[in-house]
Amino acid sequence: MQADGEFDLISRYFKKPAPARMLGVGDDCALMPLSPGYELAISTDMLVEGRHFLPDADPESLGHKALAVNLSDLAAMGARPLACTLALSLPAVDHAWLAGFSSGFHALARESGCPLVGGDTTRSDTGVVLSITVLGEVRRSHALRRDAARVGDDVWVSGTLGAADLALRLTLGRLPPDPERLRATLPALDRPVPRLGLGRYLAGVANAAVDVSDGLLQDFSHILQASRCGADLWLDALPAHPALAGLDEALRREALLSGGDAYELCFTAQPQWREQIQVLGSQLEVPVTRVGTLVRGTGVRVLDGAGGIVPVVRQGFDHFSAPHGARA
Repeated sequence: MQADGEFDLISRYFKKPAPARMLGVGDDCALMPLSPGYELAISTDMLVEGRHFLPDADPESLGHKALAVNLSDLAAMGARPLACTLALSLPAVDHAWLAGFSSGFHALARESGCPLVGGDTTRSDTGVVLSITVLGEVRRSHALRRDAARVGDDVWVSGTLGAADLALRLTLGRLPPDPERLRATLPALDRPVPRLGLGRYLAGVANAAVDVSDGLLQDFSHILQASRCGADLWLDALPAHPALAGLDEALRREALLSGGDAYELCFTAQPQWREQIQVLGSQLEVPVTRVGTLVRGTGVRVLDGAGGIVPVVRQGFDHFSAPHGARA
């Protein structure tokens, strides 16, 4: 008979040996050193069943994604992961679910060098609720702050956009069934890849960065507001996932500009860094695309190939006003 107490579950699914010089799961606090000349980077995200992921989500993929979306925040700051904590609230103990979730979580934790060092578990009266805090370190004065962008900076985006948004629409039945497109896009939705290597190498090169979690326009606007400048984005330059080919143009445009869950980096840098950024992307095997420029003023204009302003219907995902299931 399996024990189902809180500490039994922690010991069975989440307690792992801590790295050298670190105190992890099992004490009142975790302890870890920082490298000389570095400062601590901290980010917390909460994922709620029915709001951020579907009730029938594969638990192993959910374990991966729960950590990946937090690591993406460290990537956007140019930080190296150190450790993470997990607070988990469950309506009931489901050992098969816990085994899958913890397997996906720990696999990415090992791959990214971000061990689980603490957290909490409790019972929920509704669905599953996850809260993860990631801790990282970044060289002092090299953090990619949102308020450091400057007029004249190039705007760049890593990877491709639109795949996760299309996968979610297909999964929820908001588009006619298309098994081929779903197969091509589902990995982007279920198992996003945080751009940790790119983020760390951009520290000291780029001026500002943000990860695209709630839509390119919405997330990029945080940089513009913090840095008090405007931007022109070139619609035709945006790196679209191949699965978006052949879609209705309005749908394709919305997936690119407003689709969430991309977890790519949008960053700004002075024009003299163009060649180095391209070389860096090639070395890391991460596509990087120049998609616009920062200008005086406020807000963002999306321009078509002829320089005309493209109308935008939706900025991105809103955690309070969007309906349930609006984002995976």
